[in-house]
This record gives sequence, structure tokens and C-alpha cells, in this order.
Amino acid sequence: MKNPIDIAAEPSLFGRISLGHVVVQSRRLPDWQRFAHEGLGLQVDRVAGGLALRIDAHERRIVVEEGPAEDVTAIGWQLHDEHALPLLQRRLRTAGIDVGEAAPAEAAARGVERLWVFQGPKKLRFEFFTRPLLAGPPRLSASGFVTGALGLGHFAMTTREPEAALRFFQQVFDARLSDTIEDKLDGVTLELSFLRLNERHHTVALAATRGQRMNPLRTGIHHLNLQAASLDDVTTAYQRMRKLGFAISNAIGQHPNDREVSFYVASPSGFDVELGWNPIVVSDEAAWQPAHYQGISLWGHFPESLTLGSKLGRMGRGIASLTRKEYTVGAAA
Repeated sequence: MKNPIDIAAEPSLFGRISLGHVVVQSRRLPDWQRFAHEGLGLQVDRVAGGLALRIDAHERRIVVEEGPAEDVTAIGWQLHDEHALPLLQRRLRTAGIDVGEAAPAEAAARGVERLWVFQGPKKLRFEFFTRPLLAGPPRLSASGFVTGALGLGHFAMTTREPEAALRFFQQVFDARLSDTIEDKLDGVTLELSFLRLNERHHTVALAATRGQRMNPLRTGIHHLNLQAASLDDVTTAYQRMRKLGFAISNAIGQHPNDREVSFYVASPSGFDVELGWNPIVVSDEAAWQPAHYQGISLWGHFPESLTLGSKLGRMGRGIASLTRKEYTVGAAA
């Protein structure tokens, strides 16, 4: 990334940006319909080219497009005031990142008035907007979801370039470090950094292997988190997912850092969706001090679908990732 940004010399984006939407490409639209509506309790609408998933007043929060990727293909960011838009655009230009405005039809497909795009970490398409298209109250089986200024939820991604990814989010988005965790996976030490963009404890989690940097995942993100309005929403969704036959990656448990009670379920496209309840809100910035934790869970989160084949697959992908250079934002691919 070129020309580090002098954050002290200009206003901050902190508290003015949140996770706005996520775009998935999949050939498994009927499975996504069952997963989102019958499992998670979301409103699912058939739209041209795929599905639109709703959890609040936004017309679309998750868009599932017909296509072969079986992965998250874009992450959308909402800017909560009009003055934040030129600030972000200027920062991206200063960092040597090309930004373009999407066509009106694509903006409409995302459920926003106007949409700008650029290439984010790991070549994941990042999109941003200021004005979402709104609709009436969603038809939910769940009691509701916590969004508003906190945004859609959070996502976690593995990276072989954690320093570059951390630098991007801190310099361009003004992300603040909430805390760090280390844990073991398949005998390898994982280091995780949790970044907040507003009062939500974290909107982005970055995971990297210690020492030799490997990426054991096929998908661009490890999981997408949605915050349920009640504990009953979490427990009943967990029961529904099991009855529907979706693989539970991690049973109900609690994290030590944000204290969220949650479970993880494999989506039809392979990445996980975490449904959680009651995480910490960082309301006093002056008092918050980052901490370091050993282990990703205080209790629970036991793997229910882990097999020898899945462990070997992760190891194989991790080794294979060593042969490929990971794209870092603002640098040559």
C-alpha cells in the first residue's frame, strides 16, 4: 500500500462505517432457501438471478446470485453520512487503489441507491454505499436481529498476509484493535486479531497461522456472523439446522473476548454462518484496553462434523497455499 495515511491530519471513519451486505455466488439456490428461511429464520425473496435475504429494514442484506463460485464474492460497506463518502474515496486513491462506480442495475441488485467498488484483501471485491433501499418490516421466523449503526454483523477471514490486511483496515477504515486470541487447529497455532469499526466488538476478524503462513480454507471467508435478538433464536435455530440436515461445524458455546453465545453451521456454499447472541458492545472507547486470550471458546463450540477427511483436506489446502502469493491491497498482485 502506498503512502501511509496521516490519520491525525483528517477526520476518522470510525463509528461512521459498518458491514452493509454480503454477496454469495452459488448453484444451490434451493438449499440456500431452506438454510436461510427454514434454518436461520430470515425472509427470503426470489429475485432476478438469485435470492435476496432480509433481516431488517434493508431491502437486501445477503444476496445469493446464481453462479459457480460457491463462495462469498463481495462484501459491502455502509457509510453512515455523506461526508464519509469523499473521505473514503480520497483514502483509497491515496493508497493507490482503483475505485469505480457500479452501474445502476448492479446497485439495485444490492439494494442500494449508488454503489462504488474496489479490490480488497485477497482480491475479494469490496463495495461501499451510503443509502440503502428500505422496505417494510421483514417476515422472520426469528424474533429479530441486531443491526442499525452496528451493521449486518461480522466476518472472519484467514490470510497469509495478516500485517498487510491489518494495515489496510486500520489505515483506510480506521479500525481499532479490540483484542487478540491464539488457539490450536490441527496442531498449528492460529493467531486472531479482532477489529472494530464502531461499537460492535468486532466487524472483522483476521486469522493467520504462526510461523509459516498457510491458508487452509477453500472459501474467501471462514464465517459470517449474524447477531440474533434473543437466546431463544439461537437455540431454536440450532435445533432446526440439525433437523434439516445442515452440518453443525461448532455446537453452541461462548467466546472469551466478546462473550457472544453462538453456534456455527456450514452454509450450502461451504463457509460457515455463525448465529450469536449478546456480544459485548464497546461503548466507552477511552476505557477499552485490548486483551489477549488463550483459546477461542470459554465453553462449548465443540466440532460436530469434523472428520479425518476434512482435517486432511484443510492440511492439503494449507500446504498448497504456500505455492501462491496472496494479493495485498494497493500492491501488485
